Amino acid sequence: MTAVFWRDLKLAVSGGGGAMTAVIFFLAVVATVPFGVGPDLNLLSRIGPAILWIGALLSTLLTLDRLFQADREDGTLDLMLTGPTPMPLVVLGKCLALWAASGLPLVLAAPALGLFLALEPTAIGAVTLTLLAGTPAITFIGAVGAAVAVALPRGGLLVSVLVLPLAIPVLIFGVSATYGAVNDPDPFLSPFLILVALTLFFGALGPIAAAAALKAGGD
Repeated sequence: MTAVFWRDLKLAVSGGGGAMTAVIFFLAVVATVPFGVGPDLNLLSRIGPAILWIGALLSTLLTLDRLFQADREDGTLDLMLTGPTPMPLVVLGKCLALWAASGLPLVLAAPALGLFLALEPTAIGAVTLTLLAGTPAITFIGAVGAAVAVALPRGGLLVSVLVLPLAIPVLIFGVSATYGAVNDPDPFLSPFLILVALTLFFGALGPIAAAAALKAGGD
């Protein structure tokens, strides 16, 4: 599992800038919002956390089709399916590598983009913390969709269609926790703990379901 993690991480970092695709798209989404809603700083600060979360969600979806596709094309996936390492652990290692290469840079870029949206320091900290806790759940959910669509032509769009409805609860509780940190009557801890629970739940279930889908596709 450790070898799979480092292999995928090195491939993502050295694969022609593919790891930065999500960050560039994230920046593009956030940078275009002020042009659409106008220069009202109060409005930008009010909708900023939701914009950051939506941008992070869409950016993560953009990277999911690469999770298994390259390994299937060069035959590595067949070796992984027949190898001694349990397939759920292989999938877990690949998911962690994808998140470290694509999801973690989104979390690190969020504070700078939060300043671009005129967010207060408390809101920036809350967005960064919730993204750190919630974006792995999107990757684990996406692993299932990527495993289902890996054998299909043009499966990238199908992955987004499969993953987006399941990722909506992560988006809801991530934004709710962020607003709870900046709006006094709203709670922060309850939606944040639910967000963490979703990440733990999909972290346990996602690799198992994705491994079963890959084995079924291989058969």
